[in-house]
Amino acid sequence: MLAALGCNPLNPPVQVDDKQAADALGVKPNTLAVWRSTGRYNLPFLKVGRLVKYRVSDLAEFLASRTTSHTGEERA
Repeated sequence: MLAALGCNPLNPPVQVDDKQAADALGVKPNTLAVWRSTGRYNLPFLKVGRLVKYRVSDLAEFLASRTTSHTGEERA
């Protein structure tokens, strides 16, 4: 994930902006804005005025929580 953020793995950032977060998740920054306003996903963010930041640790937890091994319901 750090490579997707364009970060140095030896000195990773604690927070990234919405554009970097969107790149890491493979979505557009506007998608993150929709998620923030609708609460569609439980993805924590920091906001001061207009500035929106995401903790790298929260992005990693979000991706881990979305990991699955199948797409359908279990069949009997």
